[in-house]
Formats: sequence, C-alpha cells, structure tokens
Amino acid sequence: MNEALLRILRQAKNIVFFGGAGVSTESGIPDFRSANGIYAEGGEIPPEEILSHTFFLSHPAQFYDFYRRHMLYPAAQPNRAHRALARLEAAGRLSAVVTQNIDGLHQAAGSRAVWELHGSVHRNTCLGCGRRYPLSFILETEGVPRCPVCSAIVKPDVVLYEESLDEKCLNGAIRAIAAADTLLIGGSSLAVYPAASLTRYFRGRSLVILNLSPTPQDDAADLLVAEPIGDALGGAVDALFAEG
Repeated sequence: MNEALLRILRQAKNIVFFGGAGVSTESGIPDFRSANGIYAEGGEIPPEEILSHTFFLSHPAQFYDFYRRHMLYPAAQPNRAHRALARLEAAGRLSAVVTQNIDGLHQAAGSRAVWELHGSVHRNTCLGCGRRYPLSFILETEGVPRCPVCSAIVKPDVVLYEESLDEKCLNGAIRAIAAADTLLIGGSSLAVYPAASLTRYFRGRSLVILNLSPTPQDDAADLLVAEPIGDALGGAVDALFAEG
C-alpha cells in the first residue's frame, strides 16, 4: 500500500480523477499505445485512420468491422480502481471523474459524476432521424447498423479523430478540475489532446500521476506512482476507510 498516496487522500476534500485507457486494462480492455495495445497490432490501414470521421463516412463497413472487434467489450466488469473511485464519491470526497474511456465502467461501478470526454459505446445515434440506440443494437446487428425507422446509418456517440469534443462535457470537466484541491491522474499517457491539456486548469494542492510508464507531465506531479492502478488506488482507499 502506497503510504504517500494515502497521506494525500487523507488531506483531500475535493478530489477529481482524470483517467485514460490504463484504468480499464485490469478489466480486460486493451489500451491503445502500450506494447500490447490496439495500435501495436499493425495492419494494412492504421487504426488512427480507421477511427477517423472521414473513414467512418467513406468506409462504414470496414469501420464497424474494426469497431466491433477492437472497441466493444460488453462482458467487461469494473475493477478495483473503478470501485475505489465510486467509493470516494459516495463518501463525498470525490466530486467528479473525467475520463477518456468510452466503456462506461465508471458508471457500472457506481460513479455518478462522470465526464466522458470521448463519448460512450453505450450511446448510439441515427444520423438521419436522431433516434437513440443502446450498445445491444450495435452488437445484435451485422455490417453497417441502420435505423429501423429511417434506414440511415447509426453512429456510435464516440469522438472519432477529426471530431471535436462535446462542448458541454469539456466545460464541465474544466470546471471540476479547476475547483479540485487534489487531482489524481491515472492510466493515461497524457499524449492525447485536447484532453491532456485539461490538467493546466488545476490550481489545487496535490497532483498525483498513477501510471506504469512516464508521461510528459511527470515533472509537474507532487507524487508519481508507477504501480498497477487497481492495487495502488484500491489499496490506499481501503486503508483510508479502514481508519474510520
């Protein structure tokens, strides 16, 4: 158990957690940029191109073939890190989770104040009539999913390359980070912009980066924790509540 992290959690009154793909790897969802990540698999077309707005519009069948195989993990369950954050929120110590993930595992663990910067696989919208569809609709269809009402393509509500972040979500995340006294950054390479730039709004007391690999923002951190995030965060939160 990380004593330095526990000391910071003891003092914190308004924690915000900023997380990336590394938060969900312990739930069996691969990240993007590690040696075993999605981008390391190679292929004739780079994943960054497949996951772009242009490619989605011009090659929807190829997009959905990749999307279903590599981006959807309906059987994944929240891990120790997700549960620890939900526990902090329930106790009134954590005010928000800001996530780059699209898997919905924070909400499945019980977190309520979640800003999903890159959207969610659980929301899907018809590009014709605007009707909304759940993840099950995408999983139960083959090829390009089309709206049963108007026959237009149904697009996942995830932010693709070349697309802008949702303004309401972005502003909510900024406000939460700016008001925090403690910012925990976990499982993020801090290499994806504009999401990674949100840390500049933090003016609080303690900045903690929990990541197995170095990040470009390590020099700004008050504490670096290079341990599996479930063990580090889960252990510190368990110890915190054991103190009463």
